[in-house]
Parts: sequence; structure tokens; C-alpha cells
Amino acid sequence: MNTVKTHIVSEPDAQPSESATAPAADPFDLTKLRLDQSFVESAGVKKLLTTVPVRKPNPQDFVRVHPSPEYRAALAVIELKEDREIYLLTPQIARELPGEFMMVMMFTTINRQGVVHLWPARLPAPDGRIMEWHRSASEAADMAMRRWVRVKANMSLGAYEVIEAATTAEPEWPAVPFQELLRIAFRDRLVDRLDHPVIKRLRGE
Repeated sequence: MNTVKTHIVSEPDAQPSESATAPAADPFDLTKLRLDQSFVESAGVKKLLTTVPVRKPNPQDFVRVHPSPEYRAALAVIELKEDREIYLLTPQIARELPGEFMMVMMFTTINRQGVVHLWPARLPAPDGRIMEWHRSASEAADMAMRRWVRVKANMSLGAYEVIEAATTAEPEWPAVPFQELLRIAFRDRLVDRLDHPVIKRLRGE
């Protein structure tokens, strides 16, 4: 009698699919969300500079002064103390107002928060007399071209004190020409004619 041998072949254990074991992707994975610099630059986003204050550096701010000669100029200005406003004069108008205006070196300045302002540092009088306030302000501006400093008035000393910051990081200057900074800062405060309200006020008209 023939013997029939039966072979039972067991199926291999079912392997779990890869999708069943892989963890779900994190939708907040920063490596997939973060924008690189090239995207930011090509997106056309630009911070507009619409206000440029004209003032001395805040004594609590560390500031830098733009080192390029193209970002400073000797100018004539009038300061109305009561209004706390500074007006820019054309040279022709300044000649008509002897003793009323002051000559300043207008520096371009930036603080650690990225706020750009113009610093009118007074120049020596035509007679050559140099005050310690003016000399120390000029020295502070020169130092601020190379490092971050705070400029504080010391009334007992009769001059400005300069405090240097530890950081050496360079500021990010806006790509705006000095002439445009002047235009923004003095757009409503340019005295270029003799019938300007500021001149009438000075003459009591």
C-alpha cells in the first residue's frame, strides 16, 4: 500500500507594513518650516524708513556713528527751544540770520534697536573758541565710528562722558543715502525762504 506523505508548509509570519510602524511626521518640524535667508531676500519684504529723529544720543542708549564721510555734513540749523524742534537752513538763509543759527556736524547714528537718527554735534564758533561740550561731543562721535558707546552729559565735568560697550557686533545700516535721511528728517523743517514762519517768528512778525 502506497503511503502518501503530506507536507504541511506554514506561512511565514506576516511582517507589519512600514507605514504602520513609522511615527507620524510632526507638522511643526522647524527644519521644514523655517525660511532661509534667500527666501526672505526674494520675498520683496522691505522695512520702510519713514521717520528719522534729529537729536543727541539718548544717554541710556549705546550708539554707533556711520564711519563714511558721505553720511555726515556740516550744516546750519536753528533750534527753537520752546518747541524742541531743529530746523535746517540753506546757506543763503543762514547768511541773512547772523547770530541766530548754529553750525553743526550732522552725523548719522544708530542704536542697538536699529533706530536711525541724525546727531547735530555743534561745531566751534567762527571765532575759534572751543567749548568742552563741543569738543567732547566730537570726540564721542569719532569713538562711536569704531565701537558702541553711551554718551552722557556730566554737568559737574562740563563735558560729555563716553561709556564703551563690551559688544563688538557691527550695526546693520539701512541702504538709504544720507541725502534721503536729511529729506525724511527735515521734510517739514527746511527754511529756504525769508518769508518762512520760523524767520517771521524770530523777527517778531
